[in-house]
Amino acid sequence: MALEYIKVYVSFSDSPCAECGEPLHSGDFIVLGEDRKPVCLTCADLDHLVYLRAGNTALTRRAAKYSTLRAVVEKWSKARKRNEPQGRLVEAGALEKAEQECMADGDARAKQRERAAKRREELDGEFVQRFAEHIRLQYPHCPTETATEIAEHACLKHSGRVGRSAAAKSFDKNAVTLAVRAHIRHTETEYDQLLALNYDRHEARDMVGDAIDEVLSKWKSNE
Repeated sequence: MALEYIKVYVSFSDSPCAECGEPLHSGDFIVLGEDRKPVCLTCADLDHLVYLRAGNTALTRRAAKYSTLRAVVEKWSKARKRNEPQGRLVEAGALEKAEQECMADGDARAKQRERAAKRREELDGEFVQRFAEHIRLQYPHCPTETATEIAEHACLKHSGRVGRSAAAKSFDKNAVTLAVRAHIRHTETEYDQLLALNYDRHEARDMVGDAIDEVLSKWKSNE
C-alpha cells in the first residue's frame, strides 16, 4: 500500500471528543471518527506530530519526505464552501532534518529558533520533572533521558495530551502508564508505519500491543 496523508481538520465549533470526552474547542485540530464525530489528536494517536503551517514549499516538501507519518490539515471555508489546506502535521525529527537542509534560508533558521523558544515557554519545568520522576518510580529501568522526553511531550501546556489531564496532575499511575505506552508505540514499534499505510488505528494498536508490553516489562522488571 502507498503512503497516504491522513486528513486532520480545524474544528469550527466546541464539542467533546467522541472517544475520551475531553472538551474540544473551535480552532482545535481533530480527525473525524465513526459517524464523522470529532476525535482529538491524542485519541487518534497523532498528538506527537508537530504543525508546519503552509507557506514554505521547500521546507514542507522536505519535512513530508522524511516523515513516516504525516497529515494534511484542512479548514472549512464558508466563502468557497470547501475544505482548504492550512499546513501539515509531521514528525518533529523530520521537521528538524528538513530545517537543517534549509539552513541557507535565514527565515527557516528564525522559525526554528522561534519554535524552540515557544516550546520552552510551554513547558512547566517543575511539573515535567515530577512527572518524569513518577515514570521512573513505575518503570525503574526506563532510561532517565527517555523519561524526561516522555514527560516533556505529555505535559506540554495547552496540548490536550494525557499529561495535562486531571489524573496526570495527581500523578495517577494509569495516566503515567498511558504516556509511557504512547511513547513506546510511536518510537519502539511499527505503529506509525502502519498508520501511514492506512491501517485502522485500532487494528494497528492490536498489532503492536505485544511489542509495547515487552518493552514495558523490561522497564518495570527488577531483575
